[in-house]
Amino acid sequence: MPDAPAKTNNASSGGGNKQGAFKDKDKPTEIRMSNITAAKAVADAIRTSLGPKGMDKMIQSGNGDVTITNDGATILKQMQVLHPAARMLVELSKAQDIEAGDGTTTVVVIAGSLLSARIHPTTISESFEKAAAKALEMLTAMSTPVALSDRESLLKSAMTSLSSKVVSQYSNLLAPITVDAVLRVIDPSTADNVNLKDIRVVQKLGGTVDDTELIEGLILEQKISHLAGGISQVEKAKIGLIQFCISPPKTDMENQVVVSDYTQMDRVLREERQDAISDLALHFLNKMKILVVRDIERDEIEFICKVQ
Repeated sequence: MPDAPAKTNNASSGGGNKQGAFKDKDKPTEIRMSNITAAKAVADAIRTSLGPKGMDKMIQSGNGDVTITNDGATILKQMQVLHPAARMLVELSKAQDIEAGDGTTTVVVIAGSLLSARIHPTTISESFEKAAAKALEMLTAMSTPVALSDRESLLKSAMTSLSSKVVSQYSNLLAPITVDAVLRVIDPSTADNVNLKDIRVVQKLGGTVDDTELIEGLILEQKISHLAGGISQVEKAKIGLIQFCISPPKTDMENQVVVSDYTQMDRVLREERQDAISDLALHFLNKMKILVVRDIERDEIEFICKVQ
């Protein structure tokens, strides 16, 4: 009898293909679509706040603070976004706010729409460069230069900007305050730009927008440090910033303290703690009619140094 034909075994030794590990061809597409979906979700969340008929958003933070705004950067900053692709749109809005100060909602909505349009990034970049050049040409042709010394024109610009905000009904009050605040931190005859960090907005509970006022000077939110009967008001004062402790230095001697209860332990800890300014120092400063405000934040020191 002829020999039976040998059976062919097509199974590979690893249970997979000859080239190695198994590869899912659909996985990159799924990841790409997941990124697009997350980014579009962020864009859709703020899309309804865009334009003259855009709606304000009410956002409550974890500590209970409520924010009402239609500014895209503010909305996205308050949102807890975890997806990496969605975080990119949040950073995009933040960069737009830093570079231009406006258009934070528009840039996110456009980016969300472009993600699903299947347009190559190079084409998008080149098209935006051409559009920016044409827009700059047209805006320059139709624009009217405004000098920083022209208060009336600045007032009109401020009122126009406030017309789309929640406080639009208070534009007659806030616009003059805004313009006057800017004019006080620059020299209108020589300045061509304004550093808004030179102007600080301080919020106080218990009042209304009608109570808003412009203070020509400096407001410190910290309380005055003084002993009973000490001074609490100084006129025509000079400000001195001291970045070291005004209190007796700690001893360098090696001592051993034995405590027997919690009361003694608390007393030792209070004595070991070095205050920014001691009660004795406060006593002598009050005698010299020097008013003391302590616990100033480090980021406030540079701002205080600019006050004249």
